[in-house]
Amino acid sequence: MIMTPEKEAQVDGRPRKAGSQELVSPLPAWKRAIDIGFSLMALPVLALFTLLMTVLTKLTSPGPVLFRQERVGYLGRRFICYKFRTMKAKADTSAHQAHLAQLMQSNTPMTKMDSKRDKRLIPGAWMLRASGLDELPQIINVLQGQMSLVGPRPCLPYEYEQYLPWQRERFRATPGLTGLWQVSGKNRTTFDEMIHLDIRYTKERSFLLDLRIIVMTLPALLTQIGDTRRGRKETLEAASVPSEYSGTSSSSINN
Repeated sequence: MIMTPEKEAQVDGRPRKAGSQELVSPLPAWKRAIDIGFSLMALPVLALFTLLMTVLTKLTSPGPVLFRQERVGYLGRRFICYKFRTMKAKADTSAHQAHLAQLMQSNTPMTKMDSKRDKRLIPGAWMLRASGLDELPQIINVLQGQMSLVGPRPCLPYEYEQYLPWQRERFRATPGLTGLWQVSGKNRTTFDEMIHLDIRYTKERSFLLDLRIIVMTLPALLTQIGDTRRGRKETLEAASVPSEYSGTSSSSINN
């Protein structure tokens, strides 16, 4: 769907002049320069991982290497977002929609299904997702101006439809690969905390804040890998408890 300027001006719930600077130029010159500079430097890394992912995907899961998905970005504009495919082809999304709806309505940490040993994932994919390497193809989105290196994560259309008007304030910034929420706890935070951090970024965005977030991204990713590994281990241990408990009970009865 192609949005008219008038529709774009209303997308965050408040009337906005279609010809305003906010609609015409969502990215300051300094921010666009950072995006292009870092993205061009990352292109060789993207090429290498594309080759590796091609081999891995062919060996473990039939289907395309890249995953294309519609996401919601600046002022509600939709675009095609690129990722390395980490799930089995034609994986069911109903479980994710239910999980997301539960997170949005509760005050619990936004843990990903990956930590629960999501069976839709191809072998080894949880590490790619926890480290953010599956999102490297979004460098293409950054170069096209649909995304930025730093900004709120682009959400899915069905998630956007459930946002309250005040929550859509987070769409007043171009979506990014990393952001204030991502380096402030991410999966340890609640949905409301994520929204407040994203809105805070739209109001405090600056050159120094972006650089600070970029520097903090690697430590945040290492923490996320540790959290995911720990969650997967706990899920495995929890799954083995019933059988062990049953065995103990049976032994006690026999004795």
